[in-house]
Amino acid sequence: MLSKKTKYGIKALTFLARREDQTPVQISEIAKAEHISIKFLESILLLLRHSGFLGAKKGKGGGYYLIKEPKDINMAKVYRILEGPIALLPCASHNFYEPCDDCNDETICAVRRLMMEVRDNTLMILENNTLADIAF
Repeated sequence: MLSKKTKYGIKALTFLARREDQTPVQISEIAKAEHISIKFLESILLLLRHSGFLGAKKGKGGGYYLIKEPKDINMAKVYRILEGPIALLPCASHNFYEPCDDCNDETICAVRRLMMEVRDNTLMILENNTLADIAF
């Protein structure tokens, strides 16, 4: 299942993408509009800022804003930042591969084959969608 961190991160990015202007938005405004705890949202937005998706301005008129165009924010990258590997098993992962302890021969493992297909299809969907695609 998708974690709340990833769900809320995508909701926050979508909220920012849908704004007419790209002026900074206070965390409290995003949290209220998207029904997210301010404290939890703070940690998510900080992660997205450190990952190069958001900028932040302090003080009066401060808040968070997109530093890239929504069309340039790939959802596979967002997913990996917030959720981690796309594969459901480490032995099916491209970027975080680890063999399973209980597997004698992964070349004939039915579970691995199925999870690789799930990974490939999920990856295709995420890579073929940008924030602009899902926000508008």
